Amino acid sequence: MVIDCPRIAFCALRGNSGKTLLTVGVVACLQSEGKTISPFKKGPDYIDAAWLALAADRPCYNLDAFLMERRGIFSSFSFHTSQTDGAIVEGNRGIFDGLDEKGTYSSAELAKMLGIPVILIVDCNMATRTVAAMVLGCQHFDPDVAIKGVVLNRIRGNRHSSIIKNAIEESCGLPVLGVIPNIEGRIFPERHMGLVPPQEHPGAKRAVDDASRIVEQYVDIERIWKIATSTPSLNCSNPAYHSEKTELELYSSKKPRIGYIRDSAFWFYYPDNIEALEYLGAEMVECNGLIQNSLPSLDALYIGGGFPETHAEALAANIGFRRDLYSAIERGLPVYAECGGLLYLGEKLIVDGKEFPMAGVFPLTFILERRPQAHGYTVLEVIESNPYFSIGETLHGHEFHYSRIIEEKECELALAFKVKRGYGIDGRKDGLCYKNVLATYSHVHTLGTKSWAKGLFDRAVLYSQNSRKEKEAALYCEKGLSVALNF
Repeated sequence: MVIDCPRIAFCALRGNSGKTLLTVGVVACLQSEGKTISPFKKGPDYIDAAWLALAADRPCYNLDAFLMERRGIFSSFSFHTSQTDGAIVEGNRGIFDGLDEKGTYSSAELAKMLGIPVILIVDCNMATRTVAAMVLGCQHFDPDVAIKGVVLNRIRGNRHSSIIKNAIEESCGLPVLGVIPNIEGRIFPERHMGLVPPQEHPGAKRAVDDASRIVEQYVDIERIWKIATSTPSLNCSNPAYHSEKTELELYSSKKPRIGYIRDSAFWFYYPDNIEALEYLGAEMVECNGLIQNSLPSLDALYIGGGFPETHAEALAANIGFRRDLYSAIERGLPVYAECGGLLYLGEKLIVDGKEFPMAGVFPLTFILERRPQAHGYTVLEVIESNPYFSIGETLHGHEFHYSRIIEEKECELALAFKVKRGYGIDGRKDGLCYKNVLATYSHVHTLGTKSWAKGLFDRAVLYSQNSRKEKEAALYCEKGLSVALNF
C-alpha cells in the first residue's frame, strides 16, 4: 500500500489553542477553491469531527492508535483519500500528549506513522519570545516529527506579532504561515463536553463561513497547501482492511436491515462503523427518535452516543417510538447501545432536577451531574455471555460521560464486561445485557474491534431468519385453518 496524497496536520502545544478554528477554516477555504478534501480527526472525538465534516461536506474519519489497529489506520487513511485531492488532519490536545510519559498514541506519533508534515498553532496570549522557545523545544523534543511551519493565534497587535514572528524565524528556522488576531467572542461556543455540536448550533454554517473568512484573511493557505503537496509518498506493508474478504460475504444476498438512530440527540457514530456493517452486506436504515412515531421494521438496531440530556423532553414526549422500541426488544430485536444510547434504554433520566421517562428496558434511573463521571480510554475484558462478543475478548474503547446511576429496582443486572481501565457502570463492570441487548458506556471502533461489526451483523441475520420462519409458520397455520374451516 502506498500513501501518496497531499496531507497536512494541524497540532498545538495544548488544548484550546485554536486547532479547530484553523482546521475547519483551512478545509472550508480549500473546498471553496474547488478542492475535495478528506478531513480526519486524531483521537476519540465526535464533535470536532462533526464540524470538520460540515466544512468538507463529506464524512470526517477518526484516527487513533489506541482504538484502531495499525493496519486499520493505514487502510482507512489510504482508502478515504484515494478519490480526493488531499487530507487535512486535526490533532488533539498537545502534540506530544498521549497515554503515558512516552506520548504513546499522541498526535506526533500519528504524524510520524502516516508521514504527515505538521503545522503548529500556538496561543500567544501573554507571551512573546518565549513562544519561539516552545516551538524550538518541540523541534528538538522529537526531530522525527516533520514540523514545517507555525501559525500564531490570539495576537494583540503588530508589535506583538512582529516580536514572535522574528524570534521563531531566527531561532527555529520555520516560516510563520499565519497570524490570527485575538477575536472577541467564540465562533464555536463551548459547553460541558467541549464545543457545541453543529447539530445544535443554529448558525453552524455561518460559523464555518466565519472560520473560512478568518483563515483566508490571516493565514497563507497557498504556502500550507504547497507543504502538503510536497510531502513524499509513504510505503506501507500492511494489507488493506477494506479489501479483505470474510466469510460474512456469504450473507450479502440476505441484506439484513440494521437501523441506527441518527438525530440531534444521538449522532456519535464513527463513519467506519456504519460502513463496516454496509460492507458486510447490511442495509442501513437511519431512524429519528425525536420525530418518528414508530420504529421501522428492522433486524437489529444500533444506538450511538450523543446528548439525550439536551433532548430529554422531546425523547420523553415521543411515546410511540419509545413503546415500539421496548416491544421490539421484548420480541428479541438485537440492539447495541453506547453511552447516550445506554441512558435512553434506562427507565428515567434526571436533568436539572426534572425526571424524564425513557424506553424502560433497564430498571435504572440515570442522573446528569455537573462534573464528568468518567473520561478517557477504556480496556474491557468480556467475562459473561452476551449477544455480540466472545468471552475472553479484550476490547479497547473510550468513555466520556457526566451521567451515573442513582437508582435501580431490585433485580439482578447482567454485566458482560470487567473494567480493566476506565470506570464503566460502577468502576468495576460495564456492558448491561438483556435478551439481545448490550448497552455500555464505552465506544469502540470497528478497525480495532472487528468482532463488533461481525457480532451485530450475525445477530441481525439470525433474527431475520427467525422472523421469516415465524411469519412462514404463521402463514402456514392461517392457511391450514382456512382449509379446515372450508372443509
